Amino acid sequence: MIDCLYDSLPNLPRWHVLGIAVVGYVVYYLFQVAKRPILAVSDGPFKTFLMKNVPTLETKFWPTFWCVESRAQTVFASILRSQILPKINYDREILTLKDGGEVALDWLESGCKSDSPVIIILPGLTGESQAEYIKCLVTAANNAGIRAVVFNNRGLGGIPLKTPRLYCAANCEDLSEVVNHVRKKNPHVKLGATGISMGGLILGNYLSNHSEEAKRILTAAKIISVPWDVHKGTISIETPVLNCLLGRHLTSSLCRTLSRCEIFRDTDIDWDRIMSSKTIKEFDALFTSKQFGYETVDHYYDAATLHNKLHKISVPLLCLSAADDPFQPLDAIPMKAAEESSHVAIVVTARGGHIGFLEGWWPSSKDQYMGRLFSEFFTGALFDHDKQFEETSKFLSEYRFKKSKTQLDKIE
Repeated sequence: MIDCLYDSLPNLPRWHVLGIAVVGYVVYYLFQVAKRPILAVSDGPFKTFLMKNVPTLETKFWPTFWCVESRAQTVFASILRSQILPKINYDREILTLKDGGEVALDWLESGCKSDSPVIIILPGLTGESQAEYIKCLVTAANNAGIRAVVFNNRGLGGIPLKTPRLYCAANCEDLSEVVNHVRKKNPHVKLGATGISMGGLILGNYLSNHSEEAKRILTAAKIISVPWDVHKGTISIETPVLNCLLGRHLTSSLCRTLSRCEIFRDTDIDWDRIMSSKTIKEFDALFTSKQFGYETVDHYYDAATLHNKLHKISVPLLCLSAADDPFQPLDAIPMKAAEESSHVAIVVTARGGHIGFLEGWWPSSKDQYMGRLFSEFFTGALFDHDKQFEETSKFLSEYRFKKSKTQLDKIE
């Protein structure tokens, strides 16, 4: 019967063939593409809070019908948001760090009360406060009445380097200074933090390596499209052909960032060789890992990776990943660890690419999936009108106390 069907296809009118193709794609989209996201977190107050305050988790994610492929989502999201979202007029603050370096903190507080909560936002690999995905989140925060401050890494945001040091995914010393600075400026309001892609690695390492400090200062945190296992992430982004092209583009961005840092020309780095890097791993091997004192690039990636650090985090954390993220294979997302965690929740959509998550027939609305999930979570966590999130934090404190006591009893 199937052979007869194939034999008859060439004889059908073109519009019949087109109709069959359209119907086939619609069926594929409805059953394989549009799906409700997976939520990995253990039962308890945090999961209860999420299900009550983040309604987006209860509905299917409907990726843009003509743009479901992961690389297409990644690229078109950047292009479309850059056209939709206007330039934001931030209030810039220059923060001088302990070693004499400087970073730019870009604030958007217009329309918000002086005592409203604050979210610190960390861009990706070479992102700045005017990056389209950052403007998406900043706009979502502002619409929710939450003040936002974007932490531009050293050498970014138009600020020249004062010391021969950039940034890396495993080092969170600068973020610690920024977090303490924002707390000092806003001693009586709730603070949140969000990191995107490499910014998520920096934030995640801060949450795990500075666990007690983070717990004392931050109320809630969120990371988006983070490469959980950096080793597997670099392998994925170097896969021919399309992933490799994305990787080449990011590597070029890294080289351009370094090329603007004239201060490094007087150091002993192999400038020409670094500038000829073709992959992110090659750039990290020649420059990043050496600058931050790692023996090899693999040692650097060991320190940067997050998939094995969820148990060290003490701040309620929501994570958003796409199963088809070209920068991170699905098997690297620590779903099992999240399922056993009382306070780290991972949301995985079937599609979305890397910082994509485009939805709708024509994704022209400023209210996109990524921004909506962001605003729903932080509105509930930072305003916390019914004190439900406060119960989550209390439960976490009690849970960690009991766990520590159990471990001490075993030692004794």
